[in-house]
Amino acid sequence: MRIDVLGVAFDNFTKEEAVEASMGMLHDPVCHYVVTPNPEIVEVCRESGELRAVVNAADLVLPDGIGVICGAKLLGTPLRERVPGIEYAQALMARMGAEGRSLFLLGAKPGYAEQAAERLRETYPGLPIVGTNDGYFKEDVPVVEKIRQSGAEVVFVCLGSPKQEHWMARYGADTGAKLLVGLGGSLDIFSGNVRRAPPVFCKLGLEWLYRLMKEPKRIGRMMKLPLFLVHVIQERGKR
Repeated sequence: MRIDVLGVAFDNFTKEEAVEASMGMLHDPVCHYVVTPNPEIVEVCRESGELRAVVNAADLVLPDGIGVICGAKLLGTPLRERVPGIEYAQALMARMGAEGRSLFLLGAKPGYAEQAAERLRETYPGLPIVGTNDGYFKEDVPVVEKIRQSGAEVVFVCLGSPKQEHWMARYGADTGAKLLVGLGGSLDIFSGNVRRAPPVFCKLGLEWLYRLMKEPKRIGRMMKLPLFLVHVIQERGKR
């Protein structure tokens, strides 16, 4: 059963359950895609019916952000746990490596995906990374064909939101992959070019604060966090 948070329907899964469901999708003949909305994306979905439809049509909608967890609890429909996209991806790669399932990395600045591939091959020795492409492409079709030719079963789509969600919905089936996962800036971290927040920030759900401290220019985007809580409180008053 999905939990509705301001119009976005989240799967009430643990990280382990999400990985298990994802691995099961690799046996299906059709293409699937996974999204990992945080409060900022939920707010954009409130403003854009088109994005909301794309997000809710995903095969897995995972709550990446402590704000989503707090919002669901305030609305009286708590989610079991936060599932950060990067941690879900790490657990998924471990399973993929154990089964020899192939991966394509799409996104980030030129060179970052290649660097990420090198580091991930060391971390997950059994994981076949069969191709990479940066996120600065101007034409979609050649990239889609590159993924198809690679034979990748899974694609990490790191183009930022809302571009990555729309891209997966539009081109996923054409890539020939079984599963596409929208992961925002994860390749920046996997490549080693950006450090993830220290464990204490992650444990407390304060990764957003760490990013803001490191990148003060994000303040405009972060203003959607208090707006999200205001909208949650308003919605709670209607129930």
